[in-house]
Amino acid sequence: MNLNMIRSTWTAFENASGIGPIRDTDHYARMVALADALIDSGQAGDGGELAGLFGVVCELIADYDRQHYPVPDASPRDVLRFLMQQHGLTQADLPEVGNQSVVSQILSGRRLLNARQIAALVARFGIGADALIERQPEQIH
Repeated sequence: MNLNMIRSTWTAFENASGIGPIRDTDHYARMVALADALIDSGQAGDGGELAGLFGVVCELIADYDRQHYPVPDASPRDVLRFLMQQHGLTQADLPEVGNQSVVSQILSGRRLLNARQIAALVARFGIGADALIERQPEQIH
């Protein structure tokens, strides 16, 4: 491993790309813009010439997000309640879950979401299924 060669190429690469631990919101915005540009280039996917760079940029962004925007643990019913509030929905506005009575039972904790309901909510709201799957107490961090 030639550290002198790495040092000289790293400095040039860092100056050109801004790659490195994200320091502030401006740097964060530049890294998000770089990730977007990599996606738009068509070279960020599996086997793409810039896939490795895209992976590094995404990890830097994810690390910053974990440090600065932690997501609190929430039960699936709390997630559903939040989604309803954010979208101005009533219990009757969720036919993919069931009738108003079924939604009420889920929100009160008397009933769990099933796989079909979770899939429908994922499709409707564009969220990850893991937010709607009930976890055992030892799985909650």
